[in-house]
Parts: sequence; structure tokens; C-alpha cells
Amino acid sequence: MSRRILVTGGAGFLGSHLCTRLVQAGHDVLCVDNYCTGRRSNIAHLQGLPNFEVMRHDVTFALYVEVDEIYNLACPASPVHYQADPVQTTKASVHGAINMLGLAKRTGAKILQASTSEIYGEPLQHPQTESYWGNVNPIGPRSCYDEGKRCAETLFFDYFRQHQLRIRVVRIFNTYGPGMHPQDGRVVSNFIVQALLGNPITIYGEGSQTRSFCFVDDLISGLLRMMGAPDDVTGPINLGNPTEVTVLDLAEIILRLTGSRSAIVRRPLPENDPTQRRPDITRARALLDWEPSIQLEEGLAKTIAYFETQLSRPALANA
Repeated sequence: MSRRILVTGGAGFLGSHLCTRLVQAGHDVLCVDNYCTGRRSNIAHLQGLPNFEVMRHDVTFALYVEVDEIYNLACPASPVHYQADPVQTTKASVHGAINMLGLAKRTGAKILQASTSEIYGEPLQHPQTESYWGNVNPIGPRSCYDEGKRCAETLFFDYFRQHQLRIRVVRIFNTYGPGMHPQDGRVVSNFIVQALLGNPITIYGEGSQTRSFCFVDDLISGLLRMMGAPDDVTGPINLGNPTEVTVLDLAEIILRLTGSRSAIVRRPLPENDPTQRRPDITRARALLDWEPSIQLEEGLAKTIAYFETQLSRPALANA
């Protein structure tokens, strides 16, 4: 059955993939983005389709539309972008959540919050389960994002308890794939672009810090399953790939897959950069029947192929 679905941050990396899947499923999709980090090119293939609409709008301001479901993805998600304007980042998370929850309350829509593994901070528990409250610096350079997302979760559950809203909260771990912004500062895109251009591969610290990388197609499937779950499945639920890899190992895999001869150089570790990230996805398996299916090297090969097609663009070639 076709539904009217709002995707905030719909021109971003994850949002554009989600819009594509929803449009392909026959739903009427309203993509909302202020293009702070989202790009029109991400949704160019959807323009002109009868069941796809785009609205330039900032979620820190109220929005009045009629919808059945809301995916709230609007917020800069990489350190380079969210630290560029930390006050606005916090507003996007907090004011954006308030405005979208208000819209859901008025329309009776189901609403999903794209939260993050960053709410766990520098974790003292490994792997991270949803019951873990986290270890977050509330006044550091990453706090605008970490605490903004934590406050958004608070708001979602308070609206659930106080107004009986049909909420869903997912905590997204590192996700990668075609459509990533080449200058977003995330480790996968950084390494691939550096390798393809023959530039040094920049590793922060010794490269022993670990991450878990989920291919975007798997992540979008998790979002769709979460929205389709029964109303008593509110979350939070971790969505990510539980396979853990060191940053140094990731660099070496990308060098091998690209055939690059780029050298590896080291830089000081940024403040509050977490040393470990791996989701416990027991809840996702049990409640959503979901787990990633695309292995790291397969996903990296697809992502490398995407960036190879982008190299002819002057902005990327001069990066």
C-alpha cells in the first residue's frame, strides 16, 4: 500500500539512498533538505518522477505537511561538517527533533529517528549494546553531535510516553558506499580518494583504533525493517556491521583493492576520537530479522568504483 513519506536530510548520503528505495517501492516521497551537506546530485535521478517531490527547508523551523511516515535523518554526520558550525549542528538535532515530533503528533504519523553510535562516546563496554548509557564528553569538540543526538533520543521517548507517538529509534554505526561526499572527512571516503589520487593515506594515531563498517544498502534495509516493525518495537536498536577492523587494516585493504602506491602517513589522534566501535546487533536480529549481508571487501569495491567515476570532476580531481 502506497504511503506519503517524509525524509528529512533526503539529499544527504543516507537520505538519498532511502528516498530511492522508497520511490522504487511506489510510495509518495517528500524529500526535505537545506543542502547544508546534502547535494542535489544525490537525488538528480529521482527528479521528475511523479511520486517524488523536493522541498528546500531547514528542520530547525516548523514544517506543515500531511504525511503517514517520517524518517528524521537531517543533521551533518561527519566531524568535518558538524564541527564547522557546532551550534547549528545541535539545533539540527534538538530543534529538528522537536519540530518533526510535533508534525508526527499533529498528523498521527509514525516517526523514525536516525540516531548514532556516537551516543556511546568513548565506550567502556565493548561491543556496545543498546542498554549501555555511554561515556560522552559533554563539552568537547564532538559534543555538538554526540549530545545533540542524545537529547533527540530523550525527546523521542518523552513524546512516546507523554503523547503516545509511534516512534522508532535506531543507532547507526559507520556506514559507507556510493554517494558519499568526497570531502566529508570520513575514513572510508578519505582513504579511497587519497588512494585513487595517489596522495598519502592519512591515519590518525597508530591506526589501532577499530571501526565496524556497514554497506549502505544493508543499512537502508535496516531502516525500512525498523519502520515496518510492530509499534511496540520502539528501539533504540543498533544498526551496523559487527565485523570489526582496525583503521590501519582498512587502509591496507583499500590500497590493495585500488592498486595504489600511496604511502601511509600518521597524524595526531583528534580529541575524543573513540578507540573502539562495534555494535551488538542481537536486538536487530531478534526483533527485525536483520543483519548485514555485504562483506567489507565487496562493499569497498563498489564504493571504489563509484569514486573512480567521480575523478573526472574538477572539484574532486583537485582535492
